[in-house]
Amino acid sequence: MDLVIGPLDLAAHVDEALAVQAAAFGLGPDEVAVRRQIVLRHMTHPGARALGATVGGDLVGFVYGMPNDRTQWWSTVVEPYLRAEGNDSWLDDSFVITELHVHPAHQHRGAGRTLITTITDTAAEPRSILSAIDTESPARGLYRSLGYKDLARRVLFPSAPKPYAVMGAPLPLRRPSGGR
Repeated sequence: MDLVIGPLDLAAHVDEALAVQAAAFGLGPDEVAVRRQIVLRHMTHPGARALGATVGGDLVGFVYGMPNDRTQWWSTVVEPYLRAEGNDSWLDDSFVITELHVHPAHQHRGAGRTLITTITDTAAEPRSILSAIDTESPARGLYRSLGYKDLARRVLFPSAPKPYAVMGAPLPLRRPSGGR
């Protein structure tokens, strides 16, 4: 069956989306419950929007983001790290990719690339920022291929067991020549 990318009412489909995130990230029920409240709160922010990837009507991936606001929790955590690298201006006039997840059974088929490029193609902001676990991973490779570069590394979020990297890219995102 074909992959279909389209708008997602994330508040209405939060449990399906978090099941994808739990499978991709190995989250337990307690973590999912906490993230559920965060996602629902995020979707009330001005400009927040989401896309879903479906196969045969089943949600297999999603992305959501919003224009960055320096008063939001994520920005207040990453700002000192970005400032130390001379990159805190990236917090202004940026579209944040808050979450991007594809179910492991559907990874490495272009769903993540299509989700992130589709959502950022409609952003009014001239650039995008995101955070990813600070390790060499397929996700970080994808982000680099799209033009994201490291703005700060070894960023520690409260309660996160691993450090993160904050990455940024000018919009529109880079497309591979001759590819998706």
